Amino acid sequence: MSMNKVSVPDLAARGFRMPAEWEPHRGTWLSYPHNPKSFFTALKGAQAGFADIVAALAKVEDVHINVNDMLAERALGRQLARRKVGGNVFLHRFPTNDAWCRDHGAIFLKHAGTGRVIATDWIFNAWGGKYPCAKDNRIARKMAAFLGMECFSFPWVMEGGSIDVNGAGILLTTEACLLNKNRNPSLSRKQIEKLLRSGFGVEKILWLKDGVAGDDTNGHIDDIARFADARTIITVVEDNTADANHSILAENLAALKNFRDLEGRPFRIVTLPMPRPVYYRKDERLPASYANFYIANGIVLLPVFNCPQDKEAIRVLRGVFKTRKIVPVDASAIIVGLGTCHCLSQQIPA
Repeated sequence: MSMNKVSVPDLAARGFRMPAEWEPHRGTWLSYPHNPKSFFTALKGAQAGFADIVAALAKVEDVHINVNDMLAERALGRQLARRKVGGNVFLHRFPTNDAWCRDHGAIFLKHAGTGRVIATDWIFNAWGGKYPCAKDNRIARKMAAFLGMECFSFPWVMEGGSIDVNGAGILLTTEACLLNKNRNPSLSRKQIEKLLRSGFGVEKILWLKDGVAGDDTNGHIDDIARFADARTIITVVEDNTADANHSILAENLAALKNFRDLEGRPFRIVTLPMPRPVYYRKDERLPASYANFYIANGIVLLPVFNCPQDKEAIRVLRGVFKTRKIVPVDASAIIVGLGTCHCLSQQIPA
C-alpha cells in the first residue's frame, strides 16, 4: 500500500506528541496472560508475576486490565485479593489473543497546548504474521472507547515496543524491526520516518541495528535501549564475547555514543548488564533483558531473573531514577512468553 494513496493523520501538525513514559500517568493498561501456546507450563507462574505487577502499579496509579471471560476475571481476582490490591483496578471483558498490551494496545498522544489526550490505532500483525491476532487487533479502539477518547487509525503496522521517545522530539527504534519486510513492505525508510514524525509528533529518528537473541519481534527497542530522561539513554551490554548478544549490543552502544539530540548534544549513555542467559527446555533462548523495565508514577518496574546480575541492574537503575522506587519483579515465568514488564504495559498519559 502506497502512502500516496492513503490519507494518513498528521497528528504532529495538529499539535499532538507522544509523551515520554516518565511523564505523569492517568493509568496503565494491561492484558491478562492466558495463552498456553505462549507460556506453556509457565502459565500459572506468569499469571502470578502479572499479579505482582498489578499490585505494584495499583499503589501509584489506576490499572486497567483486559480479560477474556468470567473465569479469567475470577482467577485474577483471587490473585489480587491475596495481594490485598486496592480498588483502583478495572477489569474489562475485552478478549485478546495474548498478553502483550504494549504492542496490541492503543498508543496515546497528548496535545502540546490543550493537554487533550487521544488514542492511535495501528495495524497489529503479530510481529510479522507469526501468531493469531484478530482479537488483539481490536483492542486499541475498545480502550479508546472506554476512556472516551478520539481514536485515529493508521493503515500501517506498528507496535508500541518498537519505539521509544524522549518527549523532546527524539524517537529511538531499530532497523531490524521497522525496516523488516514483514511489517510495511511497500514503505521506504524515508516514508517510515515521515510516518513516525506525523504519527508520534517527533522531529528526529535514531536507528539502532538489531535486538537481542530469542526476540520474536525482530528486534524491539524496549529490549535493548530506553530513554530514562530527555538526555539519558540506558542500554544493555553483554561482556561475554562468546555470547550471541555481544557483538550486536556492542555495535548498538557505539551507535548510541554518536547520536545527538535536536541541539546537537551527545546523550548520556548508561549501561546495564544482560542477565545470565535464560532458556526454555534447555534449547530455546529467551529474550531476557533488564531494558524491559516500565516507568510508572513514582516507581520503575524492573524484570529480574534470579541471577547474580539482578543486583547490578537494580543498582544501576537506582542511580538513574533517583526520585523513583525500583520495584524488582520476578519475570522468570513471564519471560517464557517472550516479554516482560514493558511488553505487558501501556501507559495512559494524564
